Parts: sequence; structure tokens; C-alpha cells
Amino acid sequence: MAKYQWGIDPEHSEITFKVRHLMITNVTGAFHKYDIQVETEEEDFMTAKVTFTADVDSISTKNEQRDTHLRSPDFFDVNKYPKVTFTATKYENVDNDGSYNLYGDLTIRDVTKPIKLAVEFGGVTKDPWGNTKAGFTINGKINRKDFGLNWNNVTEAGGMVVSDEVKIVCEIELIKK
Repeated sequence: MAKYQWGIDPEHSEITFKVRHLMITNVTGAFHKYDIQVETEEEDFMTAKVTFTADVDSISTKNEQRDTHLRSPDFFDVNKYPKVTFTATKYENVDNDGSYNLYGDLTIRDVTKPIKLAVEFGGVTKDPWGNTKAGFTINGKINRKDFGLNWNNVTEAGGMVVSDEVKIVCEIELIKK
């Protein structure tokens, strides 16, 4: 069986997250500098070796003051822990439509925890320039406090400013190298 190497197509991919703010709405953030390396046997992604790395300094929530706070020791502590990483460990078929669960080890602030992500496989196709592309929609959730992201504050009414749950929402387009 042939092995294929895949890399990220950053112009057609998004690595985002959502966190409840004041427990009444979601704030969306994104990492803008990241890399995904994938190795498959043929085009079978259910056996893929996957590694992901995000540059924490590239975080953006469209609010510079909040982004600076997220980079600080209260949250990601970018000077000590500049990267977030994920390594796939196991795949589990959910149904025959290309949906599956992806298990792996997520590392934030040198804390590594197993997580589960729901993956919707969009398929493999050739673009107009002859490049082979594969697409995925990925969703999951983590508890930020499991990774040492403990900062919080209480509102005047006694509610939390930031929820513990973080939703992971990604659109990934890979290109065969």
C-alpha cells in the first residue's frame, strides 16, 4: 500500500473555538498560524497519522485587549507555552456516511489530556489545478480548566464571566503533497 503525505491548505481551513461569555452568548476565537501533518495509506483517513500544532501567539478573538489577556499567564502563558498540539491515537466509525470519532492527545500549557472529536469527512476531490484535496468538519469540546486555564471572574449577579467548556469548531482542507 502506498503512503501519502498531506498538508494543510490554510486559505481553505479554520481552527476556531467558542466560549460562553457572561453565560449569555458565545465569543469566537481562532488560531491563525498552525500546521497539520497527515500520513495515510492510500486515501484511507481512518488509519491516518495526524499531528497538529498551533502557534498560541496567533490567537484572535477580534478584541486586542482580550487577545493579550489570553496570551498572558492567566490563560495560555504564550511565553512559557507557545504551542498547542494534538496527536491522533484512535479512530472509531460512527456510521457509513463518513462520520467518525477521532481520539487523540491534546496538549495545552504542557498538560496533555485525551479528547474525542467528531469528524465529518467531506470527501476527496481534485481542484481545478490538479491538486488532490480532502475536506473535514471537526467538532468537539474540552474543559479549559483540565489544561490549567483557570482564570475566571464573577459578575455582579454572581455568574461566571467565562465558561469552563470550550467548543472546538474546525474546517480542514488538506492537500496531497
